[in-house]
Amino acid sequence: MYYRIIRNDILKSKLITFTTMIFVTVAAALVALSAILVVNLSGAIDTLMKQAKTPHFMQMHSGDIDTERLANFADQNSQVDEFQVNEFLNVDGAKIVIEGTSLANNIQDNGFSTQSEKFDYLLDLGGEVITVLDGEIYVPVGYMKDGTAKVGDTLVIDRKKFTVAGFLRDSQMNSLLASSKRFLVSENDYAAIKDFGNTEYLIEFRLKDLSAISTFEAAYTSAGLEANGPTITYPLFKMLNAISDGLMIAVILLLSALVVAIALMCIRFTLLAKIEDDYREIGVMKAMGLRVSDLKKIYLVKYAAIAAVGSIFGLGLSLVFRGMLLENIRLYMGESDHYFSAFLCGIIGILFMFFAIILYVNGVLRRFRKISATEAIHFGTSQEKTLGAKRFTLSDNRLFNINIFLGIKDVLTRKKLYVTMLVVLMISIFIIIVPQNLYNTISSKSFTTYMGIGNSDMRIDIQQTDHMSKKAEEIINTMSNDHAISKYAVLTTKPFNMRLEDGTKERLKIELGDHSKFPVDYSEGAAPASKDEIALSAMNADELNKKVGDIITLENKGEERNLTVSGIYSDITNGGKTAKAVFTDNSVDIMWYVISVEFSDPSLIGNKVSEYADRFDYAKVSDIDEYIEQTYGSTIDSIRKASFASIVVALMITVLVTLLFMKMLLAKDRYSIAVMKSFGFTNFDITVQYIARSVFILLVGVVFGTLLANTLGEMLAGAVISSFGASTFKFVVDPLSAYLLSPLMMICSVIIATIIGTLGAGQIKIAQNMKE
Repeated sequence: MYYRIIRNDILKSKLITFTTMIFVTVAAALVALSAILVVNLSGAIDTLMKQAKTPHFMQMHSGDIDTERLANFADQNSQVDEFQVNEFLNVDGAKIVIEGTSLANNIQDNGFSTQSEKFDYLLDLGGEVITVLDGEIYVPVGYMKDGTAKVGDTLVIDRKKFTVAGFLRDSQMNSLLASSKRFLVSENDYAAIKDFGNTEYLIEFRLKDLSAISTFEAAYTSAGLEANGPTITYPLFKMLNAISDGLMIAVILLLSALVVAIALMCIRFTLLAKIEDDYREIGVMKAMGLRVSDLKKIYLVKYAAIAAVGSIFGLGLSLVFRGMLLENIRLYMGESDHYFSAFLCGIIGILFMFFAIILYVNGVLRRFRKISATEAIHFGTSQEKTLGAKRFTLSDNRLFNINIFLGIKDVLTRKKLYVTMLVVLMISIFIIIVPQNLYNTISSKSFTTYMGIGNSDMRIDIQQTDHMSKKAEEIINTMSNDHAISKYAVLTTKPFNMRLEDGTKERLKIELGDHSKFPVDYSEGAAPASKDEIALSAMNADELNKKVGDIITLENKGEERNLTVSGIYSDITNGGKTAKAVFTDNSVDIMWYVISVEFSDPSLIGNKVSEYADRFDYAKVSDIDEYIEQTYGSTIDSIRKASFASIVVALMITVLVTLLFMKMLLAKDRYSIAVMKSFGFTNFDITVQYIARSVFILLVGVVFGTLLANTLGEMLAGAVISSFGASTFKFVVDPLSAYLLSPLMMICSVIIATIIGTLGAGQIKIAQNMKE
């Protein structure tokens, strides 16, 4: 019996059934994709780091090194499982030429290494440890993706030629956020090119217990071992590998949650429309003595069937798009060992959604209890109470055309009826604006302020070179006489020992200089202004359990310096563990210089970057826009794709929801439409009235949806960004896109859908619908 009822009902209402199934399919596909991507990303990172045997603790160091002392420390520390020191030959990008194109404008610290002996292996694209032959070179996989190199290309390092034999995955330096990139050469070739650059050391440890990283780091610092460079730990390596695809997955997760909510609302639409169509029949069946539970089963079985078919299609759709979305993960990290788990999680997610639909439909069908058999048989439609809009009368109308006025008045009179459509349109504009704003923010110049870097036009880095102070002074003297420069700031980073409350010491890298010229964003407090103040990065503040107003004690040559925490700022550079202060200290060696520059005429940036790069070949000179592109290019690209997908999904939702709502309204308004026709209103007049209703609701939805996107959306995006080290976050909004183009696209979609949806109004006969 149920099969016949469902079949006949589907044949009778093909459009509604098909539309509902589309929503369920899209929602199921997004839910499954979210689960599959999350599990695959996590699994791929774990697999990569397991195959490569990623260090648990890595200290980069430039300068003299005492390997014997380090080996003794490793032998005496019971937490150490394995220890090694790898060399990293840092070569100026201008000396590296791939098929005639140099890496002079590349912001990465490009260096050359040999294959590790014990752990921290460099892997090929098959996940195997690479064995490289003399004359061959393996290039970071990122340079394959951006088209810089391909297999068989010739790579020249200061007249020494290599053939690109393949590409490598580096569990430490895969991410664009990792400022260094390793090229792999043989032992003999490394010895031949060793004089072409500056040697940096990667001091690496694997521990017996990963949870003991903090204790081990404190012991390393207390021992006074080499530490002239960033310190990076295993959890940070995982975060760096996850950030690019993680942001895209976060957008898809948000999108899937919103689409599931919309799918439930659309099911409510279709149910209400169907109940309106069947209102008299429901009254007859109730009059015949049919129980409410029997009536509910008829509808519940139909929607269970639609949900089941939609879920299956959604799972299939997720498998189709899975490959495209996993492409970047597979390229950088390889296949996940969690393939079956990911597929299983996708199915579980869809099952949860299926049962949620069934429970929701069952809840909506409770309204059968309120249907009066007598009223249903007599009127054929539900009789609504029309409250409100008493002052909004036709006789007082001077602003609108009569059809527009009647359309708006109907919305104000039957507010409860239109709430669901309003909420759906609010969510749709939310879906469009939030990914756009996130993309605009990450790709904007000001995003550097979340990286712990001030907003400037040009950035100059001086590191891993001899006589840094003299070289920095040379650049500063040149800039002082350069009238094109409106302002600049010189910041020096130095390592200091910090005494913790338990008496142990920890290394703290402090950036010294004037932080007011190119300020970063502070989530709490402000930049240090006096010599007894210090600002901490969010990650450092969390680990040290410090807040604004707390005291930090620095130790240097037996002397102590107490500093008050003036502020906490966002930073995801140098492992996210940085600090800023303004005091001067000449007793500690300089680790590196960063010089930020702003030009009086922005059109000069390109020429000036080239001029300074050519003149000071020992420094890394970057256009800040290029710096962002090379650091966040992959992340920006992922968010851009998610943004375009969100627009398509939101517009599709808008069209389908408007069609469904118009179908429901026509079913409810048959009698009132017949009355208007008897008064002389044409089909065009009635269509204009419905367009006025839709556009009015849309405009209200756009206003509230935009407010929601710029508040709740910003908060949700900030929560995701903060997990990567940025503690404060504000959207950069493109007004043209967010406040003009997006609403216009929505309005056009709503008008087109309303016109199509109200075509049935012409088939409503006066005599047939007014005979009662």
